[in-house]
Amino acid sequence: MWEYLRTGGKRAAACWHRRAGKDAVLLHHNACSVFEHVGNYWYLLPEYNQCRKAIWDAINPHTGKKRLDEVFPPEIRTKTLAQEMKIEFPNGSTWQLMGSDNFDALVGSTPYGLTFSEYALSNPSSWGFLSPILLENGGWAVFNSTPRGKDHFHKMIQHAIKADDWFGEILGADETGIFTKEDLQNELVRLQDEHGEAYGKAIWLQEYYSSFEAALPGSVWGESLAKVSQDGRITDVPFTEGFPVFTAWDIGRTDDTVIWFYQVISNEIRVIDYHADNFKEVPEYAQVLRDKKALYGYEYGLHWLPHDAVPKRMGMGGKSILQQFIEEDVGDFAPVPNLKKEDGHQAGRATFHKCWFDEEKCFEGIEHLKSYRRQYDEVKKVFSKDTVHDEHSHAADAFRYLSLTWQKSKVQVPEISQIQKFHMGNVTQVNFGQLKKEHFAKKRREREYGRN
Repeated sequence: MWEYLRTGGKRAAACWHRRAGKDAVLLHHNACSVFEHVGNYWYLLPEYNQCRKAIWDAINPHTGKKRLDEVFPPEIRTKTLAQEMKIEFPNGSTWQLMGSDNFDALVGSTPYGLTFSEYALSNPSSWGFLSPILLENGGWAVFNSTPRGKDHFHKMIQHAIKADDWFGEILGADETGIFTKEDLQNELVRLQDEHGEAYGKAIWLQEYYSSFEAALPGSVWGESLAKVSQDGRITDVPFTEGFPVFTAWDIGRTDDTVIWFYQVISNEIRVIDYHADNFKEVPEYAQVLRDKKALYGYEYGLHWLPHDAVPKRMGMGGKSILQQFIEEDVGDFAPVPNLKKEDGHQAGRATFHKCWFDEEKCFEGIEHLKSYRRQYDEVKKVFSKDTVHDEHSHAADAFRYLSLTWQKSKVQVPEISQIQKFHMGNVTQVNFGQLKKEHFAKKRREREYGRN
């Protein structure tokens, strides 16, 4: 990669293993570039609050010197702006640390060189906003990262390897010689002791062998999915005639809507299909159900919608999403119980033991499940209970709903109460007197149940 960049290469992506020196190489490339072409050079980490500790104040453990003093010796600078984490040079060039999390504030500026460090953890929209600047001024961009599942960085590195005008490289520890075999084996043992056999090895392969197949650190269901894969339960899972197809949904109006299609057979959950789309209305998603029925012969059981599909929406003619789907006449619909997200995570872990996934049709959804992860607390250095909301969340939310309802899918359609009908907008023949009567009848049943 160094030779490619030093000879004028404009686009490069490097997927190197942990401690391979990704930032060291690219920082020195930046140091050369600021004197070769006058311009503004930005070094972007995933989040701005990481910049000072990770780069600006970092100490080289091998020399005991500040990392940036080695890369940009004070003698070659004209000004160091610590508050802005910015360095100015005699020829007019500048170098500055920034975060990809506030990229929209950067639009309008004119960098000539961009370095994205740990791009797999960065906001991919940042490159989309900044790339037109480099197209106009002929600047360069370099991306480095260790893998974090098959995400935007995976797509980029695959493109970089194939494209003539890019440089792409994936390096594992067996190719660099930085660690001995004994070092690597000791790391494997440590990770398996900390995280379990399957998940520990998955992390080891990801961090030291640049594997995109491994589950993410902080992954909510990483260990469960590693076991599913290890057991060979991601394979060809065809539709079985004579058994209904159930669906579990996550519905988004400004982002993705996701549908998992599954059958429950002999206490196995056979996940046979997956669909994701965005910016569509209810009739268009109803047509997806019709199309799959025509193409594959699916006979639908119950369709499970998120609990927030029940309330009426002012922008939908006073009708709820649930009511709109019912009117499409593509099967029976019901809302998922409104439980805590962590309950859904626990249900998911229990459900994976029973799941088989169709490898081809569910590929995209499985990759999202692998990448669904918890937020990392930089202060406490632990993963929190809160999850990251990104492009992986929608498939995960829909799978949570599957996990909470698959056993109920085997029984008859839950009766929609008068209160639910009222919220749905189906208020014909329903008045407050009936709602009051139903409410007190329910309370009586609860008291009688408690006495028994």
